[in-house]
Amino acid sequence: MHHFRYVRGRLYCEGVSVESLTKQHGSPLYIYSAKTLTDNFNRLHTALSPLNHLICFAMKSNSNLGVMRTLADLGGGFDTVSGGEIQRVIAAGGNPRKCVFAGVGKTEDEIVFALRKGIYCFNVESEPELERINRIAGKLKKIAPVAIRVNPNVDAKTHKKITTGTYDNKFGIAFEKIAGVYARAAKLKHIRLRGLQMHIGSQLTQVKPFADAVRKVAPLAAKLKTKHNIEFLSIGGGIGIIYEDALASGQATWWERKENRDLLTPEKYAETLVPLLQPLGLKVLLEPGRFISGNAGILVSRVEYVKRTGKKYFAIVDAAMNDLIRPAFYESFHEIVPVKQTKNRPIATDVVGGICETGDTFCKDRPIPRVEEGDLVAMLSAGAYGFVMAGTYNTRPMPTEVLVNGKKSAVVRKRQKVKDIWAGEATAPWQK
Repeated sequence: MHHFRYVRGRLYCEGVSVESLTKQHGSPLYIYSAKTLTDNFNRLHTALSPLNHLICFAMKSNSNLGVMRTLADLGGGFDTVSGGEIQRVIAAGGNPRKCVFAGVGKTEDEIVFALRKGIYCFNVESEPELERINRIAGKLKKIAPVAIRVNPNVDAKTHKKITTGTYDNKFGIAFEKIAGVYARAAKLKHIRLRGLQMHIGSQLTQVKPFADAVRKVAPLAAKLKTKHNIEFLSIGGGIGIIYEDALASGQATWWERKENRDLLTPEKYAETLVPLLQPLGLKVLLEPGRFISGNAGILVSRVEYVKRTGKKYFAIVDAAMNDLIRPAFYESFHEIVPVKQTKNRPIATDVVGGICETGDTFCKDRPIPRVEEGDLVAMLSAGAYGFVMAGTYNTRPMPTEVLVNGKKSAVVRKRQKVKDIWAGEATAPWQK
């Protein structure tokens, strides 16, 4: 469930008008709902209550400090993929001892930093990485906690750019090789084999791929527990969200309308997986990102121009692919709704940004109520892989981020100033 809804014809985030926030902070503008973040986290936490578990938020989906602090205060840990993300956890008031460190390309400096901060575990992606961690831990006179990432070769049937669990992907170590890798790792003096990890992909809307992977990996985890005394199994993240029809105009909530369509919910997820995991007697780690933050955020944009070209109808807005790249990069769908409800008839519209790329398009020929110059529109389900993937292409400053909690709101990231984009640049000495 999310907390974006129309109230008397105006879009609200919890108890705050989206229009009022845009008047105050300008556009493009990211708005996050603290209550939605909390509800999503707690719903998953409750569903998995029969298990000893830890939810480590995949902060690559949204690393804003205000968002992260909301989840840290709920007792959550964090799934990190860089030394910079671990530093963000600390800056947000999170506990590095509840952090796992994933990713195929960990540098020596990042490993040193993570060891010194006492992270919960490294998710190791290759034997060369394992050897590097052992060597660095030895120099620091530390024991490094690790979990090997197993690639179960299970096709999640998701977008080709976000599937991670087959042998065509760069992630993890092949299922058949894991036992040998653990046997060799057990001989390394500065390594503690703490767990086993997997992650098969993102935006999964059916439970079957998760169940297939757990059924395949659970016996392996049981053997590793017996032989190497591992204490946890991480089943990764990947629970999907609804992008289409994400907002009903004063009708039932997103969850109420969608749960009866055989789509994945935390309850269905737990109902299937808990019986498979409980007999292991292992702590279970989860690393969800999109499920927690995706529908907790929107991107608000102002219509700059309306343009007709032949049969095409364009709404040119002040947001662009540098602000929200998912449609250009993944051909992804984000529902686009007017901030003020209107009786204008729907018209097939291309909503586009001002960047000099044809790919700078948020939707094509989508029936949306006819908009006019100056109207505000909201791109929904933009709380995951939205701002975190934004950039300054075309020397466009990064937008403001606002966090709403009930009737309160706060800027949790100021709009970037144009001159700050090139603050670290300089002309060459001979150009003076």
